[in-house]
Amino acid sequence: MFSGMNQTTSPALAPHHMALIPPERLAEIQKQYFEELAHLATNPNAIEIKDRRFAGQAWHSAWSKTIAASYLLNSKHLLALAHAVDTDDKSKHRIVFATEQMIDAMSPANFIATNPEVLENIISSQGQSIQNGISNLLGDLKKGKVSQTDETAFEIGKNLATTEGAVVFRNDLFELIQYTPLTETVYERPLLMVPPCINKYYILDLQPDNSVVRYLVEQGHTIFLVSWKNPDDSMSQVTWDDYVGKGVIQAIEVAKDIGGTEQINVLGFCVGGTLTASALAVLAARKKKLITSLTLLTTLLDFSDTGILDIFVDEGSVKLRESTIGGESGNFGMMSGLELGNTFSFLRPNDLVWNYVVENYLKGKSPPPFDLLYWNGDSTNLPGAMYCWYLRHTYLQNELIKPNKLTICGEKIDLGKIDCPAYIYASHDDHIVPWKSAYESTHLLKGKNRFVLGASGHIAGVINPPSKNKRHYFVNEKLVKTADDWFKAAKDERGSWWPDYINWLAPFGGEKKVASKILGNKNYPKLIAAPGKYVKEKISEQK
Repeated sequence: MFSGMNQTTSPALAPHHMALIPPERLAEIQKQYFEELAHLATNPNAIEIKDRRFAGQAWHSAWSKTIAASYLLNSKHLLALAHAVDTDDKSKHRIVFATEQMIDAMSPANFIATNPEVLENIISSQGQSIQNGISNLLGDLKKGKVSQTDETAFEIGKNLATTEGAVVFRNDLFELIQYTPLTETVYERPLLMVPPCINKYYILDLQPDNSVVRYLVEQGHTIFLVSWKNPDDSMSQVTWDDYVGKGVIQAIEVAKDIGGTEQINVLGFCVGGTLTASALAVLAARKKKLITSLTLLTTLLDFSDTGILDIFVDEGSVKLRESTIGGESGNFGMMSGLELGNTFSFLRPNDLVWNYVVENYLKGKSPPPFDLLYWNGDSTNLPGAMYCWYLRHTYLQNELIKPNKLTICGEKIDLGKIDCPAYIYASHDDHIVPWKSAYESTHLLKGKNRFVLGASGHIAGVINPPSKNKRHYFVNEKLVKTADDWFKAAKDERGSWWPDYINWLAPFGGEKKVASKILGNKNYPKLIAAPGKYVKEKISEQK
């Protein structure tokens, strides 16, 4: 195992990778490694251990500390070797990613024999922790994923997605929820929210104290929200065009009708933002001015730099998906939500995989309830036809940014024809939508744009209610050519970015009017109470 690597040899990559490292750099890395190894042999405290995996008191013994220090030393130099490989950027990123995955997997914390906390638990529990761990493991094998939270603690509609409202429209692709006003007066123009179809909508409506939906309703906005259906095999041929036309554009028309306005505001989150921008480009091609303002949260339009996700996408991988689920040669299928979820978890393996392997299986503990992690594990499938189009035309060929290159819903689209004001939010530590890539949307969209950069990651940066008074965000009224130059002149503001957004959105809401408690209208009557039925559909229940 990695932590027990023979300390008389330097860490090594595969031989063909070693051959690609310049000799002088290889010699430098090996020299530094042996020097630090010798120093560690004479002084076990030579490496300061700040890694939280080894923070427990049990790791403070001389033997355990030496194991951890040896592991960290080997990890450091394996990564140095990976970064030193002389090859193209994409190949290097793949080598580094694979090396990081191996390093994280081989942590001494992940094995019974080398984790002193696990050994102490076994002794103190008289072996019960091992029995509990095996039971947890068997349960997760049935589910096909590592449990990250106590799933029995949550129920959609009971303690998640509880903001009051009703489904006012349903087709085979989505339900449209309208929320009940919480103020005496409301802005005349509604706000339509389009969440990602890769996950369920209730990330925007977790619990009352961290619900984006509830916060916006409390500010006097009439909120409509798209709740995507969790696709089953019968939907394998549903396309990107369907999500744009029968999804986003249909939702815009319904919200506009119920709101009784010529225009509405629209918000897209992650892939929901990409779909929304596609829809607005289609409407622009049709010369329909239905949108007063656009909000994009952690959204990619320019896929020139997709960060870590780039290592998964090349011509070969896309062709493979197209031939198996994307309709090539008549083969259609589904992109499994479990597979997607597990892939995203391994982008942060120590936090979202190995931590739970240790706690759930080796220590025999049950994970505590956590609403965000419950949502994270509530997977959704994607239709093969839609998923393969998305992979090829965005991640692989980056064609959304090319005017009139793509035809969507029968229209040649040009993002440059979207000229409504846009609020573009990105998260600084986002590993799914790199913030500098999100900044490029300020150049693509031709309206008066505002860019705001929040702290933290893809989800935690967005779900940051003001009541918590956590984190910070950056603002700069002037949009310049590069993201780096924008950041250099940006002002650091403490707390949540939500109030900044509310101040920006207010003028686009129009006049205030008396709020009506009646949801829907004669064309689109109330169907069932929120959160509706689509959001409750689970992969495990689909046949």
